[in-house]
Amino acid sequence: RGLPGGGGASMAAPAWRGVRGQSPGGHGSGAFSWPAGSLPGSWWQPFPPCALTASVNLFSLSSATDPCEGKHIKNKLSPLLAATYECKTLTCRNSKKEADLNLAQARMRDLDAQLNAKEADLATALNENRTLENDVRELKDRIVTLKLSLEDAKKHLHSETLKRVDLENHMKTLQEQMTFQKRLHEDELKETKRVHESRIAEMESDCQRELESKLLNVLQELRKQQEEEIQGYKEELERTFSAKVENAQLSAARSSDFANAAREQLIETKMRIDALSSQVNHYHSQNAALENRARELQEMLDYDRDLHQRCIAEKEKEMVEAQQQAQAQLEEYEHLLDVKLALDLEINAYRKMLEGEEQRLNLSPSSSSHSIGTQATSQRRWFLHGKKRKMKEAKKRRHSAGFKIVQHASSSGNVSIEEIDADGKFVKLKNTSDEDQPLHGWVLRRHLGNVSDVTYKFPSQFTLQAGQVVTIWGAAAGVSPGPTDLVWKSQKSWGAGDSIGVTLITNDGEELAERKIMHIPREESSEQDEEITGSEMELSSQVSCLQFKSMLSNGHFS
Repeated sequence: RGLPGGGGASMAAPAWRGVRGQSPGGHGSGAFSWPAGSLPGSWWQPFPPCALTASVNLFSLSSATDPCEGKHIKNKLSPLLAATYECKTLTCRNSKKEADLNLAQARMRDLDAQLNAKEADLATALNENRTLENDVRELKDRIVTLKLSLEDAKKHLHSETLKRVDLENHMKTLQEQMTFQKRLHEDELKETKRVHESRIAEMESDCQRELESKLLNVLQELRKQQEEEIQGYKEELERTFSAKVENAQLSAARSSDFANAAREQLIETKMRIDALSSQVNHYHSQNAALENRARELQEMLDYDRDLHQRCIAEKEKEMVEAQQQAQAQLEEYEHLLDVKLALDLEINAYRKMLEGEEQRLNLSPSSSSHSIGTQATSQRRWFLHGKKRKMKEAKKRRHSAGFKIVQHASSSGNVSIEEIDADGKFVKLKNTSDEDQPLHGWVLRRHLGNVSDVTYKFPSQFTLQAGQVVTIWGAAAGVSPGPTDLVWKSQKSWGAGDSIGVTLITNDGEELAERKIMHIPREESSEQDEEITGSEMELSSQVSCLQFKSMLSNGHFS
């Protein structure tokens, strides 16, 4: 207040704007330097209002008064500004430390809650353990009953084997009958088709010749009749006209009345000519009508031919439908064959498992029966609750009996493909280097036989740590992935087959690693006799199942 150039609020407001928007280096006579580490346009924000107003007024005053005095005031204000900025920095640092402290306390509370949850889980597990021990004691009590059931099952198996032999013989007879009937039916169809085709060809040729001959005769008769009538009319008209003209010329001189009569006769003659012309046109229309009739007959013939061809096509369609029904029944029989084969393999596997356990452990009769009953109980329970899964495992054992799995792997970088699951559930990758490897833009491409290739793309922020192994699961794997695992949500599995290949491709299109898994025929070894026995057992089971299907198809079982 009281300073030159105005005072109070009128001077403070423009000075405030000038300090806030001034660039480093200032303007006017003196240079203005910002505090170390501060940013232009923001250092004045934490100032108290009074100090800020004072500094602005002084700075404005220094600009308006003597330059030397303004420079002196500015030098005095610089330490104050630096201290203010340092206070602001310490305040921000203190706030950050308090936030970190709050986060640490929240983390400690979460860990306490997790500890309590783990203790509760431990108590629950102990209770479940006691319950399972009680179940084991109950299962031991059921061993004797299950042993008796096993004896009954063996007797039933013997009787079923005898029935199976009868069914096999009957099935062979039915197959021979079916083959003979099928051959006979095909011969009859071929003969019927040949007879129908010959009849159609004969009918078409006869109708065509008959229509052409009739049409030609009618046209010739009409043409001849019309030519004769026209020629007679023309000759008669010429004679009449000549006579009339001569008479008219002779009598023209005698009487004009006679000339008028001749003129009237001439007019009548012209009218008669017009009538004859109309008759000719009528005959032409009749000729056109006959031609239309001939076309209609030709269309009727074409329609009959198309109708007959449609009938033949319907018969062929019925034959195709009958073949499809036979194929569907055959597929149903094959399904029953697979079920029967899986059950036979399962029974034989149980028998071998029991005999192997007895020979390996050299158990006494009591202990042997005890272990056999236990295994039978667990296996029976497994059969009741996992019938579908056992059928798949039986097929897998049957497949692996004649083949062995061979894997080929190659890698030219830090990441390699460690494992491919034969069932297509997962694929494992490993970082073999000492450095982390980002996988942004990398993909895994799967090759499966004749099926089109599919690719899996890694998440954009995913990084494979040094020495880490990551597992990429299929969506239908039925497992809970770990923190370092990934799930291919758009694909149920990686696929299963005789030849599976997975290639790791970088974001530049370079093939960095590859692994293939193949099923090849197993070489002859010391297990050859056992494999031959298994193949004979499968063959006999297939034949028995085919006979059983034939019995079902002929209605021997309700």
